[in-house]
Amino acid sequence: MASQPSGAGSKRPKRTSVWLQPVKEQRSEPPLSRERIVAAAVELLDSEGIEGLTMRRLAERLGSGVMSLYWHVDNKEDVFDLALDSALEYRGPPQVAESRDWRNEVVHMLEDWRANMLRHPWSASLLERPAFGPNVLGRLELLSRTLSRAGVPDADLNVSIWSLYNYVMGATIARASLDLSDDDRAVGQQRLTRLRDLYPTLERTRLLLDNDWDGVFRKGLDFLLDGLAPRR
Repeated sequence: MASQPSGAGSKRPKRTSVWLQPVKEQRSEPPLSRERIVAAAVELLDSEGIEGLTMRRLAERLGSGVMSLYWHVDNKEDVFDLALDSALEYRGPPQVAESRDWRNEVVHMLEDWRANMLRHPWSASLLERPAFGPNVLGRLELLSRTLSRAGVPDADLNVSIWSLYNYVMGATIARASLDLSDDDRAVGQQRLTRLRDLYPTLERTRLLLDNDWDGVFRKGLDFLLDGLAPRR
């Protein structure tokens, strides 16, 4: 029986020379950078929430390998910090006359802060970590400078800043956690009505039916700013 040539009958597919392969179109995406990673992380957090962000899924969104991410960030916790600060960027109030009232500046900044956090609901879940990136510090610096220019003495600046900071954070978390449906609010108010002997004031003011979150935030902020206004 004639011997077969070496390799005869092999099922191995023929390899096409690299020189005979069609030219692959070059990828048009910009090179990986920290800025691209953060932008993709914010998008992923907006769509999937905190639990949905993993380094693998982030890499997939960027069309990159996981290890490539670690050239730009040390770990997922860094990504959370960077994403939170990015979500709180402040672009400033619209262009108006130079003689802006200090209260309007403060109100615009804090309403924008709250609105940014509500647009990115996951941000409230990250407030347990120190949020002192450049965007947050920039907001605090502008707030401090505005209050100082308005006449708040240096001795009262820190307590003023933290009071406003705590107000924004508390109001945002309350809005996110107590955003009940109309039916749920009605059921809650009915329960207060049945228990009016225990909670007469809450029942009288119909607390659980009040869902004017924006109006409540602004009026409460006015209360705070009235107390911060320098005495002339």
